[in-house]
Order: sequence, then C-alpha cells, then structure tokens
Amino acid sequence: MDHLTFRFELAQQLRVDSVRASSAAGSGHPTSSMSAADLLAGLLDGHLRLDFDHPDDPRNDHLIFSKGHASPLYYSCLKAVGAIDDAELLTFRKFGSRLEGHPTPVLPWVDVATGSLGQGLPIGVGLALTARRLDRLPYRVWVLCGDSEMAEGSIWEALEHAGHEQLDNLIALVDVNRLGQTGQTMHGWDLDAYAARAHAAGWRTLQIDGHDPEQVESALKDAASGDGRPVAVLAATKKGKGVAEVEDKPGFHGKALVHPDEAIRELGGIRDLRVTVAKPTGTETPHTFAVRGGGLPAFEVGGKVATRKAYGEALRALGDRRGDVVALDGEVSNSTFSELFRAAFPERYFEMYIAEQQLLSAAIGMQVRGWTPFASTFAAFLTRAYDFIRMAAVSRANLRLMGSHAGVSIGEDGPSQMALEDLAAFRAVHGSTVLYPCDGNQTVRLVEAMADQTGISYMRTTRGATPVIYQPGEEFPIGGSRVVRDGDDVTLVGAGITLHEALRAAETLDQEGIRARVIDLYSIKPVDAATLRRAATETSGLVTAEDHWPEGGLGEAVLSTLTGTGTPVRILAVRNMPGSGTPAELLGQAGIDAPAIAAAARKLVTA
Repeated sequence: MDHLTFRFELAQQLRVDSVRASSAAGSGHPTSSMSAADLLAGLLDGHLRLDFDHPDDPRNDHLIFSKGHASPLYYSCLKAVGAIDDAELLTFRKFGSRLEGHPTPVLPWVDVATGSLGQGLPIGVGLALTARRLDRLPYRVWVLCGDSEMAEGSIWEALEHAGHEQLDNLIALVDVNRLGQTGQTMHGWDLDAYAARAHAAGWRTLQIDGHDPEQVESALKDAASGDGRPVAVLAATKKGKGVAEVEDKPGFHGKALVHPDEAIRELGGIRDLRVTVAKPTGTETPHTFAVRGGGLPAFEVGGKVATRKAYGEALRALGDRRGDVVALDGEVSNSTFSELFRAAFPERYFEMYIAEQQLLSAAIGMQVRGWTPFASTFAAFLTRAYDFIRMAAVSRANLRLMGSHAGVSIGEDGPSQMALEDLAAFRAVHGSTVLYPCDGNQTVRLVEAMADQTGISYMRTTRGATPVIYQPGEEFPIGGSRVVRDGDDVTLVGAGITLHEALRAAETLDQEGIRARVIDLYSIKPVDAATLRRAATETSGLVTAEDHWPEGGLGEAVLSTLTGTGTPVRILAVRNMPGSGTPAELLGQAGIDAPAIAAAARKLVTA
C-alpha cells in the first residue's frame, strides 16, 4: 500500500471507529470526529513525535484536542497507535471507563481536560511557552481546534499572545467543517476570514482542503518548519465526511448515527491498521534553573505591611530556594507585587497582559510539565477566567492563584474593583484550597505551603497595610486556624481584614466585662472544624465577619461546620452594593467593622 493510500485508509478507520464507539455508547459526537480524521491521520503518520509507551518523556510533542467533543476521534487515534485496544474503545462513555465523554488526564496521554470550548489553544500557548523558555526543548504543541470555538474570546487572547511571543513551536489545526451545533458557524467555509484574523495576530496560515491527503501532508510538513511565527492550518472539511446520510447536514451534532452499520459499510468496513508514531530523538533534558537559597522574609510584630506585598516578597524568596517556581501576572504586577519576582528572576516571569483567560491557561500548560506556577491579578478579575479554573480542577491541575484588592476595604476604587464573590467561587471548586491571611508573616508561610499543595490553591490578599501580629516563622498549616485571643463568653471569627476588626471589637467588649474568643480562620477551605466546634461548645455562640457577600464565604463555611449543633451564629457580611469611600467608611457602612462586630456579640451574649 503506497503512502497516500495508507493515509486514506487510516482516516477511514478513524471515522469507522468513531462511529462504532459512539454507537456503542448511544451518544457522542461522531460527525465532528469524522471531519477531522484526515488531519489526524496525517499527523500520526509522520509528523507527531510522541512515545506513547513513555508519555512522561519530556521530549514528547503534545497533542491537545481543543474540540474535546471530538473525543471519539481521539480515542480512535489511541487505538490506531496501539495505546488502547478495540475492547476498550467500545467502553466509550460507559461507567468506570477511562474513555470519558470528553478527554481527561485519567488517560496518561491527555495533558488537560477539554470540552469547554476555547480552552485547548490558550493552554497550548502555555505549553509552547514552557518549551521555549522553561524546558528549552524542541518539542512541538499541536492543537486541534473546531471552527465553532474560534468565536471564543479566549481563542483570540491565545492567538495574540502566541504571535507576540513568536511561538513557532505551536501549530493549530483548525477543522473548518462549517456546521456548529444548531446551524452554520459565523464564517462558514470562509477560510480567508479566519486567516485575516490570525495574520493580524502574527500567525502564518495555510489554507487547505482538509480531506486531500496530499494537501494535508504538505501543510503539516510546512507547519513544522518554523519561521518565528505560530502556524494555523485552516482546513476546509465536511462534518460527517464519508457518510451521505449525515455529511455536511445540520441536525446531527452530538448524536450517534441512526444507521451505524450502513455508515460503516459506506466507509469501507472495519479495519485494523496500526500506525507507528515517531518517537522524539536526541538526548536533551529539560533546563533547570540555578537557585541561591536563603531564608524567608520576616516582618516585625507591631509594624504594618499589606499582605499583597508580603505575597510578592514571599514569592521572590521561593524563587531563590526553588528553581521550579514560576510567576505569571495580568499586567498588575506593581499592585500584586509579583514585580519583585520579575526583577529577581526575569527568565521565570511571564507577563500575560490584560488577558485573564490566557493567564490561567498559561499556568495550566506550565504545570503539565511539572513547573510550579503562581498566577496573580486583582481578585475581581479572576472571575473572568472562572471556567478555566473549574476545568483546571477537572484536569487535576496544580495551580496557585493570588487575588489582591479584595472586598470593600480597597476603598475609593469602588465596586467594579472589589472582589466580593471570590471566596464563594473558589470554595465551590473541587478539591480547592482557599486561604485568607491577615498579616505579613502568616502570608509568607502560607505562600510557602501553597507551593507544595495539590489542586487549585487560592490566596486572597488585602490592599491596605495591616498590623503584623504573628512572629516570623510561626506555623500556619493549611486546614488550621489560630485562636488569637481566648475568652469563654462569645467567639468572634474573622480572616484577613476582619480579623483585625474582630480584635478591636474584643478589646471593646473586654472593657464591658465580656470575654471574647477571637479565631483567625485563615484557612477558609479546608476549614478547622475542630476549633470551631470547640468554640461552639465553650462559648455562647459565634459572630463571623467577612469582607465578602454573605453567600458562600467565611460565614457559610462556619455554618456548614456547625450544622446540627444548634449553636447560634451571626453572620456579618457585605449586604448592600458599596460605592467609593475610605476603607473605614466602607467597612462601617457594610456593618463588618469593630463596632458592628461588638454590637452583634452583645446581642448574642444577652439573648
């Protein structure tokens, strides 16, 4: 069998197996898989360099299915290279199968979970940046994109950043099959429209008939010859290619074929071809960065420092001690103080500009290769990338995120800059860790702990300087809390800015003969249930105060811990839309300052 004939037959096998897997499941996206089969057949046979027996080889190329709904095609590729067998292919979408509806890293060859459209390409940018600037290895990153997802803003953030960074190790294979879920896409088969946008972002484009093996081969060969620009192969294809009942027809998206046996016969029947994928060559190893060692920053008790500044100083110190730590920021590094890391380690700092989706995606891509990314921006702006955070959890990614300028305590900037939802949002992420330090030394130790924490870690920091109340070097384990002041009448629970308000309230109450226990609940998730339950038993009730909406934050974390105990809990939180003002004015207006906490405690004690 000559080379082009083999490619054609391999593509047909990928189509047949996509149909078979979807039909066995009774659901799936076979038509979206069939359109890209020729592209993947060409890629597997001669262009991808990936050792499927050793998926952790750092020299391997990376293949990301940004159009994750084409998972039947991906799994059919795995069968064609011998990574899975036919029996496993037919477990697609079944309970307990590794072949989930959309790919996840349950499979060792899958870097990240996809399926939420618009995420694969920006993550690919992160991996390509990693290859270029961190690993310093010649692997390439191939991303299969669907044309529908090209409307996503995250795609254009990725295109612009890849062009800016001249990532010619990144190749996007865009499957322009014209049809979305409900009808024609925005640009249909207008390849020029896609090309113009990619050119404007600094990409090289190749327009081809995605079903012509010769054109596919020529484009893949050309794409791999870098000239300083990322490459987009714009392939005109037909959804459901090869089966007359569904080819280029609307109404069949996300559905198993009605007549699979006839479709398989039309495609030439079941085949059992095997393709040998090239393995990476050379003896290169990932680059490692020299470290200098040194201690952690320390702040004098009684002084004042903003926790956001302590974060920056701690991050710089971590960079001194660990060469795997990298930092990314969304063009607010002089506010988050990640600029301190940038000044010390410019080769490990990544400016992602005002593109929060790309910021998160780049961090996700970097952790795929074992780097330890810390990404920072204003806490309010992380909400723009929330779907990427949610999907990072599905990817089993290890991310460390810092959100600064949280709550009404930022003052005059007003509500557009005030994160009042972040604690709830991050608590809802599967397996997440949510931290809210109150002083500089606590921040330092928690940043250190985040570096080795699995899953999604989030630290909320405060804009203004707060008193340093803890000695340098004190321990603050994740999942812990600190009883800052003891008392047996009532318990005040705060974190971050409100911890200091609670301490002030306790001083006022003490003058009235009310002994208040004050708990610093710096770990919002996981929460220190034992300390809270002990307080519930030993005092008359709890008052919680948080610079956050009442829904989903510190107060509800406490309530969920004390469910069924009958303990009175009074939740003080921001309940009305704030405006501009001084931090003190806004804390007072919200009813979360020391006088408000003291008033709530009095009512609880006398109830």
